[in-house]
Amino acid sequence: MSEVPFGFSNRDDDDDRKRGDEHGGTGGANNPFEFAMGGSGAAFDPSQLGQMLTSLGQMFSTMGQPGSSQDGPVNYDIAKRLARQQLGASVPPVSAGSQSAVADAAHLAELWLDAATTFPAGATRTVAWTANDWIEETLATWKRLCDPVAEQVSGMWTTTMPAEAKEFAGPMLGMLGQMGGLAFGSQLGQALGQLAGEVLTSTDIGLPLGPDGAAALLPAAITEFSKGLERPESEILVYLAAREAAHQRLFAHVPWLRQQVLGAVEDYARGIRMDFSAIEEAAQGIDPMMLTDPAKLEELLSQGTFEPQTTPEQQAALERLETMLALIEGWVQVVVSEAVGDRLPGAGALAETLRRRRATGGPAEQTFATLVGLELRPRKLREAAELWRRLTTDAGMQARDAIWAHPDLLPSSTDLDNPAGFIDGVIGGGTGEFDDPIAQLAETEARERREREAKRDDKPEDGAGS
Repeated sequence: MSEVPFGFSNRDDDDDRKRGDEHGGTGGANNPFEFAMGGSGAAFDPSQLGQMLTSLGQMFSTMGQPGSSQDGPVNYDIAKRLARQQLGASVPPVSAGSQSAVADAAHLAELWLDAATTFPAGATRTVAWTANDWIEETLATWKRLCDPVAEQVSGMWTTTMPAEAKEFAGPMLGMLGQMGGLAFGSQLGQALGQLAGEVLTSTDIGLPLGPDGAAALLPAAITEFSKGLERPESEILVYLAAREAAHQRLFAHVPWLRQQVLGAVEDYARGIRMDFSAIEEAAQGIDPMMLTDPAKLEELLSQGTFEPQTTPEQQAALERLETMLALIEGWVQVVVSEAVGDRLPGAGALAETLRRRRATGGPAEQTFATLVGLELRPRKLREAAELWRRLTTDAGMQARDAIWAHPDLLPSSTDLDNPAGFIDGVIGGGTGEFDDPIAQLAETEARERREREAKRDDKPEDGAGS
């Protein structure tokens, strides 16, 4: 993991101790955050708080303009506005010709995919989006991805305040929450604005960002992407339509998958622990009134000032999410390769181009790493694709797709590094555990149900033994 959300950065305990020693501890008379965190050698100063409250009130009195409302830890109105500003004053609508080309490419891709996977078509409609459409249609999912992280970070202000400060700071706490929401919203808007201008489909980063059942391609971005690839744009469009349709099939017919992926992000957020010594260090010599300036607060956030400490629970959640996304992307690569076969002469080159785009940290990967705190390891992605490819060859398409029947049946991170044992299990050459994945799933669920019933029967009645 090389990135953490909203510009945060991780640092191990040795570095933290070294930093504290170099700066003579974490307290200081010029630390504007001292009252909030109970820093060493400083008393809470109500007069300073009153000054800050006055300035904050003046600032918020000028913010009652349309598009500045906030309901939650991130100001998404600001995010949306800034993202659209980055795209320019006017984004031309999708032409009728482009809409028709997208529809034809999707129809052809679905026909080819029918022979490459047991999952039927998952999209109920295919749409051609502009960059603005992408922002609007995916924002609901970005909210789910970003809110848990932002909630944990913003909550650190109040959870670390001493009781005396909380008593005096009541009105200011809500204002600080809005300030944090503005800063987070600004960072999100900048990231999404860049991504919206370059993303090719609604599932470019392996997540179902768009509405259920909607396969979406962005013709303007695809035209730009096609330049210099020495393949007809129509061929590239069909290939990308096949990738989008494959993602839609998987997410539509593996009902637990969406929750599993997004739930891993929430698990990560719940494990965030903050190291406020970094804030105190950054705050040395800074005017306390910086808290009234959203731009300066955003700068403080973007400099890696907040230092979440990686917990074992976080690391486990990140590994689950990383492995899941690698499995999704690897499966899509194999299925699309099977589907297009020799029908698209440039399919192999296109697959390699997209692989390199991901491996070098393309815009989608960088944005996801910045906002959520996860960076896909290309090695895991390649290993996942190889596992699905070998499984298709050795066990067949039916057995391969049956693995998605339950999350417990999926390969683990260890299996991606050493897939032979997993594949042997599926084809019956090893332990035989996965000879019939559906039967194994039914057996596992029956065993868990029996265990729950046994525990319930063993539980004493209310008042028993008293």
